[in-house]
Amino acid sequence: MPTVMEIDTLVSPIKTEKLDLEPETLPSKCRKKKSMVWEHFTVKAVGDGIARAFCKQCKKSFAYISGSKVSGTSHLKRHISLGICPASRQKTMQSPHLKKYSSVDTALPKKRVRATPWLGVIPFDQERCNNEVAKLIIALDHPLQIVEHKGFIDFVRTLQPQFSSLSSTDVHGDCISMYLSEKQNLLNLIRQIPGRVNLTLDLWTSNQTVAYAFLRGHFIDSDWNVHHPILNVIMVPFPDSDDSYNKVVVTCLTDWQLNGRVFTLALDQSLNENVMGNLRGLLSARNPVIFNGQLVSRNCFARVLGRLALDALWAMRETVRKIRESVKLVKISKSNEAEFNKLRQQLQVPSTKDLFIDNQTKWDTTYHMLVAACELKGVFVCFETPGHDHGMTLSMCEWNQVEILCTYLKQLYDAANLLTCQPYPTANLFFSVVSSLLVELTSAAFSEDPFLSNLIRPLLERFDQYWGESCLVMAAAAAMDPRYKMVFVESKFCQIFGETNAEPWIRVVQDGLREILNEYIVELLPLTTTDGDEGNEIMIKTEPFEEGSDGSIYIDTEGIEDFDIYISDISGNLIKSELDQYLEEPLLPREEELDILSWWRLNMSNYPTLSRVASDILSMPLSTLSADSVFNTEIGKMDSYRSSLSSMTIEALFCAKDWLHYQSLPLHVPMH
Repeated sequence: MPTVMEIDTLVSPIKTEKLDLEPETLPSKCRKKKSMVWEHFTVKAVGDGIARAFCKQCKKSFAYISGSKVSGTSHLKRHISLGICPASRQKTMQSPHLKKYSSVDTALPKKRVRATPWLGVIPFDQERCNNEVAKLIIALDHPLQIVEHKGFIDFVRTLQPQFSSLSSTDVHGDCISMYLSEKQNLLNLIRQIPGRVNLTLDLWTSNQTVAYAFLRGHFIDSDWNVHHPILNVIMVPFPDSDDSYNKVVVTCLTDWQLNGRVFTLALDQSLNENVMGNLRGLLSARNPVIFNGQLVSRNCFARVLGRLALDALWAMRETVRKIRESVKLVKISKSNEAEFNKLRQQLQVPSTKDLFIDNQTKWDTTYHMLVAACELKGVFVCFETPGHDHGMTLSMCEWNQVEILCTYLKQLYDAANLLTCQPYPTANLFFSVVSSLLVELTSAAFSEDPFLSNLIRPLLERFDQYWGESCLVMAAAAAMDPRYKMVFVESKFCQIFGETNAEPWIRVVQDGLREILNEYIVELLPLTTTDGDEGNEIMIKTEPFEEGSDGSIYIDTEGIEDFDIYISDISGNLIKSELDQYLEEPLLPREEELDILSWWRLNMSNYPTLSRVASDILSMPLSTLSADSVFNTEIGKMDSYRSSLSSMTIEALFCAKDWLHYQSLPLHVPMH
């Protein structure tokens, strides 16, 4: 028998006739070996009944079989996984992109992995780690000082011992750098959009005597992708001053080069009429004031719905309080809840809703609490505990009134869900929802049921004011929907105002669309034209300014009147060829789902100017609130920590979080 014989353990079991060993000295099952270590070791017989495992890299041998004893493979795994093998270690040093198995991978897979046994290494990059820490702090609203906390340092160094500790100053600089880099990307994008930008201004309070204005931009880019980034977060040191918000808007226009490019401005409802008037004057100098100034408004749809819901809940506050206390009694202890559920099963109440105590800063939670309680009213009627206060017991009349309340809260809730199904939905979707809600509230307000009419009539008065101030803008947006156009607008106006009184409203919408389109056409007109008969180029000539004796500036207006007539004639023809052609085309079927932005992108060649109008109208925000704030009953408040930061840092953290979260910006936008 040869003194050394290599045995192919990967193909066949160890052969007893070759090793001269008894069968009982072999492993219990002679089968194909599947452990991953056999990619790095071979088994060789070195004597009677003795076999050793030899490392293919360093040729070092290890005990494997000795008489009746089988050593197993754990020590072989350690040789590979812990980097003990000198040949393997040297190879890794020569190839920095390779690495040995991590020390945490001591339990190698039992089954053979077909991939290369040596895994690639990602070289440690301190700068990249710093950026990721900055992203984490921005995304989760952590204080900058968290990087100096011992728990954070210990955790990071456990993952990567080479990580160098950061100071709050370091991470502050990383956050600012990230913000400035993303801001430049966004600015490059805004410079290239073909249309205009819609703005919303939402106001936050603080524990101090200052407020914070959040300005968000809403626009559609050249590829018809919609964007809603926060543009500025600006401290307002004197929020009660009528002209403070002029400075806020001017700062935004300057930062983002938006002079003459703002289409609408929607404001927080807490701002007064003087502020509104000042802002209208500011924007009208460079932007048209159409629809009777409705393109500068403070009619936030989410705020209006929230106000209506709170008014209805306040009207029934005592009944709502009783239900809240009854629910609290059930949820206050496990024994009460178990008794309630037992009674619920005995009465076979079909409701699948669970009781919960509402969060009074979110009016939708109060609505859901009332709905669940109403479905379980039969259980509440029979439910009594030793601590039960009979003053909280509702009569059947009160339960019926709560059910009526829930019916109309549901209509408000469904309307508000339009704002939560997607961030800032396109403006064409609102006219149908708002007009239908108006019809429902009007019908209820004039109901013969005195309870219902008294409950809804104050709501209708508030909502009717909102409708009167906003319906024309929403109607114009609906007209840009090829499924509706002016046909749907006319039918709704006739339903609400009557056929006789609807005509002036319809005409205002049509004239408003023509006015907007006319401005866009004039804006796109070239400053040179050609006389077809003579072939001579006619230049629009502008004389230099002249200064009068009194220091005043005047301009030679000779020929301006003819130019105005020329513009009017050209504009009229173009308006007819695009707006009228669009309105006269057959409506698209409403049964089909429509991506309205894709439709306009595909029809840009048919309506080159009208499509630009559509992009600006469809991106109009009807709410100043983000999707997660739609049901809030309180306005936003800056916490004490953020209030202690500089205004630049506050803006950087809020804006960067918004941009990184929604990923609304391309990675690179070339500059022009």
